[in-house]
Amino acid sequence: MNWILNLVVMLQILAALVMIGLVLVQHGKGADMGASFGSGASGSLFGATGSANFLSRSTAVCAAVFFVCTLALAYMANDRTRGSSGESVLDRPAVVAPPASGAALIPGGAPSAPASKLEIVPAASAPASGAAAIPVK
Repeated sequence: MNWILNLVVMLQILAALVMIGLVLVQHGKGADMGASFGSGASGSLFGATGSANFLSRSTAVCAAVFFVCTLALAYMANDRTRGSSGESVLDRPAVVAPPASGAALIPGGAPSAPASKLEIVPAASAPASGAAAIPVK
């Protein structure tokens, strides 16, 4: 299943890049009017009328492939199997874990002792900071 996902992603990226290239190659609607005044840009690889049909149809095909790939990726991302009993998450009772405190919040820390066995240790006096550190005359 993973190779299908990779194939669809690669196909979507390729379709997007080809579509960007095709859009950049196409002439705008006002390009023919500029060519009539002697700019010399009327000559093209596909002829006077063939380029518009070929490039616009190629762009439409790339856009269709891009949208199909997008829908396939959205379907694959949302394809979740249900639990063994077939019930929804909302149908199951909620299990709430007790809140962690102290060293249990630190990854790799020591296991926390029960709250009744904890001692209160006064904080060491720290040097004054802020407004208290300014000497007063």
